[in-house]
Amino acid sequence: MKPHLPALLLSLGLSTAVVSPAAAYPVDCAILLCLAGGWPASAECAHARAVFIRRITPWPIEPPLQIWNCPMRASFHGEAKPIERLFAIAVGGEPVPLVSFPETPLALQLVQNRADVDISDPVFDFVRSIRVFEITYQQRRNQHGDCNSWGSVYMGTYGAQGDYSRRRSSVSAVPAASDLAVPADCRDYRHRSVFVEWRDYEGSYGHEEVHY
Repeated sequence: MKPHLPALLLSLGLSTAVVSPAAAYPVDCAILLCLAGGWPASAECAHARAVFIRRITPWPIEPPLQIWNCPMRASFHGEAKPIERLFAIAVGGEPVPLVSFPETPLALQLVQNRADVDISDPVFDFVRSIRVFEITYQQRRNQHGDCNSWGSVYMGTYGAQGDYSRRRSSVSAVPAASDLAVPADCRDYRHRSVFVEWRDYEGSYGHEEVHY
């Protein structure tokens, strides 16, 4: 799978002569490809990143990558592997209706809200690197001089097959790249944001934070 990714990203990000319009395939296919390549400069990737960030912009907060909306439909009885399938979608611009699977009993075993293929291979670790933090924190000193603080953090993560889950976390788990900076003293402080971080296919780190 790995040898196919550089060519796939090159075709998506650098040559408008061979890339079909973004509307030719679901935006989540573009998000998947552009995220893997570190968001290369192209109209398709600019649109994909905008959608990725818009989804975490309150309210409601959604999974930034909804891989279950990218119908790769691969790995059925020796069909193309996921990366090869994505290459065909991105470069060939073939029609990819959102609900259409091969006529095989395996199609009946697909689970909603997860990839429709096996993405457990480490080549897809960049999907599982995505973490979304919903952060609310405030502190102030009351009239008696006591320091009152309150924080609420929820973290969204991706499972082995791209399934998204959300659970309660803690202020201490918020990545250092976030703008959250709890003062050492007890002066008035408020922070509300959604922070998303990821690593691309080569392991380079990226993040974005939306304040509200």
